[in-house]
Amino acid sequence: MSFDYKRLVKFEFNIGEQEKKYRVMGGAALLLISVVTAKIILLLVGLVLVATGYSGWCPVYSGMDKNTRNPGESATTH
Repeated sequence: MSFDYKRLVKFEFNIGEQEKKYRVMGGAALLLISVVTAKIILLLVGLVLVATGYSGWCPVYSGMDKNTRNPGESATTH
Protein backbone atom coordinates (compact mmCIF):
# COMPACT_ATOMS: atom_id res chain seq x y z
CA MET A 1 0.00 0.00 0.00
CA SER A 2 1.51 3.32 -1.02
CA PHE A 3 0.93 6.69 0.56
CA ASP A 4 0.53 9.63 -1.82
CA TYR A 5 0.94 13.11 -0.33
CA LYS A 6 -0.82 14.75 -3.29
CA ARG A 7 -4.01 12.81 -2.55
CA LEU A 8 -3.71 13.83 1.11
CA VAL A 9 -5.16 17.30 0.42
CA LYS A 10 -7.80 16.14 -2.06
CA PHE A 11 -11.13 16.60 -0.29
CA GLU A 12 -13.61 13.86 -1.10
CA PHE A 13 -15.95 12.03 1.25
CA ASN A 14 -14.33 8.72 2.16
CA ILE A 15 -15.91 7.65 5.48
CA GLY A 16 -19.05 5.51 5.54
CA GLU A 17 -22.08 6.25 7.71
CA GLN A 18 -21.41 3.47 10.20
CA GLU A 19 -17.77 4.49 10.64
CA LYS A 20 -18.88 8.12 11.12
CA LYS A 21 -21.01 7.05 14.07
CA TYR A 22 -18.15 5.05 15.60
CA ARG A 23 -15.70 7.91 15.18
CA VAL A 24 -18.02 10.49 16.73
CA MET A 25 -18.96 8.24 19.67
CA GLY A 26 -15.37 7.14 20.28
CA GLY A 27 -14.10 10.71 19.99
CA ALA A 28 -16.74 11.97 22.40
CA ALA A 29 -15.79 9.26 24.90
CA LEU A 30 -12.11 10.22 24.60
CA LEU A 31 -12.99 13.88 25.11
CA LEU A 32 -14.91 13.03 28.27
CA ILE A 33 -12.08 10.85 29.58
CA SER A 34 -9.53 13.57 28.79
CA VAL A 35 -11.50 16.09 30.84
CA VAL A 36 -11.55 13.73 33.82
CA THR A 37 -7.91 12.61 33.58
CA ALA A 38 -6.43 15.86 32.19
CA LYS A 39 -4.55 14.06 29.40
CA ILE A 40 -3.84 16.31 26.41
CA ILE A 41 -3.18 13.44 24.00
CA LEU A 42 -6.65 11.98 24.62
CA LEU A 43 -8.14 15.41 23.99
CA LEU A 44 -6.33 15.76 20.66
CA VAL A 45 -7.20 12.25 19.46
CA GLY A 46 -10.82 12.77 20.51
CA LEU A 47 -11.01 16.06 18.62
CA VAL A 48 -9.58 14.48 15.47
CA LEU A 49 -12.02 11.58 15.65
CA VAL A 50 -15.02 13.86 16.15
CA ALA A 51 -13.90 16.20 13.36
CA THR A 52 -13.30 13.44 10.81
CA GLY A 53 -16.49 11.66 11.81
CA TYR A 54 -18.55 14.80 11.49
CA SER A 55 -17.04 15.92 8.18
CA GLY A 56 -16.98 12.48 6.55
CA TRP A 57 -13.43 13.03 5.26
CA CYS A 58 -10.21 11.58 6.61
CA PRO A 59 -6.95 12.96 5.14
CA VAL A 60 -5.08 9.74 5.99
CA TYR A 61 -7.67 7.70 4.09
CA SER A 62 -7.24 10.09 1.15
CA GLY A 63 -3.49 9.62 1.23
CA MET A 64 -3.86 5.83 1.23
CA ASP A 65 -6.67 6.00 -1.37
CA LYS A 66 -9.02 4.19 1.02
CA ASN A 67 -12.79 4.62 0.99
CA THR A 68 -15.27 3.02 3.41
CA ARG A 69 -18.38 4.60 1.88
CA ASN A 70 -20.84 2.36 0.09
CA PRO A 71 -21.62 3.42 -3.48
CA GLY A 72 -25.24 4.23 -2.57
CA GLU A 73 -24.45 6.45 0.44
CA SER A 74 -25.04 10.16 0.13
CA ALA A 75 -22.13 12.57 0.51
CA THR A 76 -23.86 14.86 2.95
CA THR A 77 -22.58 15.80 6.38
CA HIS A 78 -24.65 15.92 9.55
